[in-house]
Amino acid sequence: MSRIAFPLVAWSLVLVAGLSGCGEPPAPKRTAGTEPAPAVAQSVSTRNMEVDEDEKLPADDQAVGEQKTKPAADAEPAVTTTTSEPAPKSEPAEPQPTPQPTPQPESKGAEVNTAKVVLGSPELTAGIPGDGPLTVAQVEAWLADPKNHEILSVELPLGLSLGVIPADVLAANPMTRAKIELGRQLYFDTRLSSKNTVSCASCHHPDHGYAKETQFGVGVDGQMGGRNSPVSYNRILSRAQFWDGRAPSLEAQAVGPIANPIEMGNTHEKAVASLAAIPGYKLQFDKIFGDGGTTIDNVGKAIAAFERAIVTGPSPYDYFERVVPFLKLSEEDFADDAELKAEYEAKLAASKAHPMSDSAIRGKDLFFSERINCAHCHVGANFADELYHNLGIGMDKAEPDLGRFNVTKDEKDKGSFKTPTTRNVALTPPYMHDGSLKTLLEVVEHYNKGGTPNPTLSPKVKKLDLTEQEKLDLVAFMEACTGAFPVVNQGRLPE
Repeated sequence: MSRIAFPLVAWSLVLVAGLSGCGEPPAPKRTAGTEPAPAVAQSVSTRNMEVDEDEKLPADDQAVGEQKTKPAADAEPAVTTTTSEPAPKSEPAEPQPTPQPTPQPESKGAEVNTAKVVLGSPELTAGIPGDGPLTVAQVEAWLADPKNHEILSVELPLGLSLGVIPADVLAANPMTRAKIELGRQLYFDTRLSSKNTVSCASCHHPDHGYAKETQFGVGVDGQMGGRNSPVSYNRILSRAQFWDGRAPSLEAQAVGPIANPIEMGNTHEKAVASLAAIPGYKLQFDKIFGDGGTTIDNVGKAIAAFERAIVTGPSPYDYFERVVPFLKLSEEDFADDAELKAEYEAKLAASKAHPMSDSAIRGKDLFFSERINCAHCHVGANFADELYHNLGIGMDKAEPDLGRFNVTKDEKDKGSFKTPTTRNVALTPPYMHDGSLKTLLEVVEHYNKGGTPNPTLSPKVKKLDLTEQEKLDLVAFMEACTGAFPVVNQGRLPE
């Protein structure tokens, strides 16, 4: 591909105007299956993963959620699988997503049928059709449909599609529509708690970005924990859970709060007994998990399957990045290739329909710059390295929360907490593990001052000397990383 600049000023003006335009109509709808796969987003992929003294890689020595070395074509949030786009001139064709191993079904002897889906499709999370509490007859009809038991071969939507789903995650707990639906019901059901007052959604609610607007999580009898509720979306790209990574899997995290005395305040045994006594739940557990039936492990598997279906949709940043590769093309490239020109115009129109402001574009440049280097930790498709860092938050207290150290007992981990995603972060205040920063501007101010000094402060945290405009630009960029969540039915629980 030619890397020379556009010879005509007109082409540059069209591109700049298109990327910064607001209020333009969306691109015309195209026939299903004809939309070419989006181009690779460059900014996320330019940084090599580095490991400093304050970091420890996961057990497999790969930062989970890191972008693929040769990224696959992005996928739009639709169930049908799109075909690969023709590559621009002189560019090799982009490789297809690495096929996931076919997971084995939960029920022994069950036939393995698979179906391809793109996560974010509302059909996965909208619930069993109908209104009001789920009747036994409705549950039976749902379970009788073989489609709901097909093993799902999942792809990620535009933006996230550059990430890597840990292979063992889906192999250990394959996703089906029936299992996701069971997990959805459990996620919103307060009957998992001791007093029928608290559900998973109480601290990780869709209306609050799958987090909570309170500084700390609030459990039974109004008891408060000591940490801010972490988000429960994009968890499909993550293994270890919680701010300190103490849960090795999403399944383990899902059942932990049930038995926590200040969260759901129940026991696993009582929670399982309550579910087994509800006919609609018993039918689902028996059908989905076979001989295993209603167990706490299967409760965890179902909730985890639902949470893995909750992903962020394409953001203005993602649409913007699809246009970036065209900056490498010359006017001659477009003149000789009508299909390439049409592709460019379609992606430009999509970016105009989901615009980034000039401030957000400047913030993007700062975010990925060597000077500011937010991307040292907020890296990969999910903008999170899945590692633990000490930013100094709360370390000036008499008895600070030591975070990851409480799990590893390694002195270097004192005060370190897991990197949260930047995607949809504008929807999830307050911020940091202790909820002490109320706005994204306060977060930027904390980094700008170089964090809070302490013996194990991350060497990456340094005074930035940002101007007031640069602070606002960084906030604008983080806001531009906001995409839609899938439609989720918060009701429709078994009667």
